[in-house]
Amino acid sequence: MAGEQKVNGAKAVKAPRNGLIKYLTGMKAEFKRITWASKEDTKKAAITVLIFCLIYIVFIAIFDFGFSSLFKIIFKS
Repeated sequence: MAGEQKVNGAKAVKAPRNGLIKYLTGMKAEFKRITWASKEDTKKAAITVLIFCLIYIVFIAIFDFGFSSLFKIIFKS
């Protein structure tokens, strides 16, 4: 099995801490490889997302108002 070694004929299980340390060391190495976006690129992306969200909100609000008015006309309530 993974994580087991035979010592004098008996199985010895590695401490789970060793796996955690390897994981954290690997994570640290991966973080060093990341190329982060510049501050300007991040601002542009955030503004683009906000604009699309606002357009979507307006679009949904218009449809909601239209369908609400249509149902009021149909059901005359």
